Amino acid sequence: MVAFSLVSPDFKDGDYIPMAHALSADFGFGCAGQNRSPVLEWTNPPAGTKSFAVTLFDPDAPTGSGFWHWVVVNIPSLANSLDLGVDGLEKPLPGSALQTRTDFGKPGYGGPCPPEGDHAHRYYFTVHAVGVDALDVNAETSAAVIGFQLHFNTIAKTSLMALFKR
Repeated sequence: MVAFSLVSPDFKDGDYIPMAHALSADFGFGCAGQNRSPVLEWTNPPAGTKSFAVTLFDPDAPTGSGFWHWVVVNIPSLANSLDLGVDGLEKPLPGSALQTRTDFGKPGYGGPCPPEGDHAHRYYFTVHAVGVDALDVNAETSAAVIGFQLHFNTIAKTSLMALFKR
């Protein structure tokens, strides 16, 4: 059987992520990207998958605990991708999918923006195959609580790692 996998036409695993997906100046961290989430496409989820979750995490952020840039949960099991720039407003999320609070303090995609002059940071885009139809969360649920729930409900996961430096 072919393994559960994740790809993006916007970058390859281990590549630098394009500026289109970096944080915009609107966030006040000094970056000048377009803050558009990349296209993510996944295939071959395991049997028993009832929904998906997508996370974006920077383990290299100088916080002591990394930084959650994006959390999307309750993506229907029939979905196999997220479109370019999906945000739930201009481009709808599939079905009853929900973006939850990130370390920026609000729901939605927040692209890479490591401190200027710091080493290249790793950004992990991960798709979780979830064994329940929906996590019992809302838009204000923290990424840590989502991570806790995913720990106990994920059947399998697949990741792409992108780099970013400024």
